[in-house]
Amino acid sequence: MNDKLTGMERDAALAPLLAAGWQMVKGRDAIAKTFVFRNFVEAFGFMTRAALWAEKWNHHPEWSNVYKTVEVTLTSHDVEGLSARDVKLACKMDELAG
Repeated sequence: MNDKLTGMERDAALAPLLAAGWQMVKGRDAIAKTFVFRNFVEAFGFMTRAALWAEKWNHHPEWSNVYKTVEVTLTSHDVEGLSARDVKLACKMDELAG
């Protein structure tokens, strides 16, 4: 699970995320998504719930929060690109935001 995603495995893993609003980051092997909530409390609650999973899985996002908006970028620095850990955390974030 610590290997960089490549080839058909990569395409299969990223397709549902891209369909769900994640985007490739220009100039990096990373994915990003902007989550917009009704207010700051909902945005911060999402970040808190996501942080618990990130800590449990020892895989931490690059993210920022301004009022009701949370911008997230995922990549695995140890493999210098996307790994299954990024896919797993992206799926969990989508679940938590839904």
